[in-house]
Amino acid sequence: MRDFTLSKYRELLEAIASTKYGTTAVHDYLVSSMGRCIILRHDVDRAVDRNLAMARLEAEYGIRSTYYFRHVKDVFIPDAIREVAELGHEVGFHYEVMDKAKGDVPKALNIFREELEDLRRYAEVTTACMHGNPFAPWSNRDMWKDNDFRDFGLIGEPYFSIDYSKVLYLTDTGRTWANRNIRVKDVLETPADCLNATYCKGIRTTDDVIDLVKREEVDQVCILAHPNRWCDAIPGWTRELVMQNVKNVGKAGIIRYRKMRNNGRNK
Repeated sequence: MRDFTLSKYRELLEAIASTKYGTTAVHDYLVSSMGRCIILRHDVDRAVDRNLAMARLEAEYGIRSTYYFRHVKDVFIPDAIREVAELGHEVGFHYEVMDKAKGDVPKALNIFREELEDLRRYAEVTTACMHGNPFAPWSNRDMWKDNDFRDFGLIGEPYFSIDYSKVLYLTDTGRTWANRNIRVKDVLETPADCLNATYCKGIRTTDDVIDLVKREEVDQVCILAHPNRWCDAIPGWTRELVMQNVKNVGKAGIIRYRKMRNNGRNK
């Protein structure tokens, strides 16, 4: 069976349901004392219809997860935001304000406040997660070096608020679960002996993720799935495959260039 289809995602949900894992949204994980659990997080980057399909599928299984909405024209759709919330999911803010402010932190903070308030017109929002544009020279998380997201009535940001030395982080960034050298912004600042270093070497496909879940070796797992990548229809699935492969070539080039530049500086 093809990977990265909604049917394959259903297999993943069924695998989770067959274990002793509980599922949780980011907000619920941060405010409650969790035991064995899987944190389900989604970035609503584009293709809102696919995000809604995944949200509806999870609701069938009684699963509440987190959907982080970008504040851009094709994604910030009030009816979609309301439906995700009405299905029982957490709605969060997927911010990219450093990109919009071209690295100007005070301007980025003002945009952050305005866009967060706008999103809160349609759903309760208590967590926010950065959007990573691999081709931008700055990172959206940099705005928090001298500022605190809690000042905006937020309780957490997944890149800062989850202890990934204890939580295994699995992401489909690059349309693969493999920890390949194509992650420009979706990277963790964790020690070399973290769970990811132990487990991610053997994970490439969703079937690998399913096998890991069924083994129940790790107490806590965070799974980030981008719904726009998950499509049953062959034309859409093929288009996503080709687009992502082209993008991955560019991302790998960026990483190689930055490593060469840093090595040159250190000489």
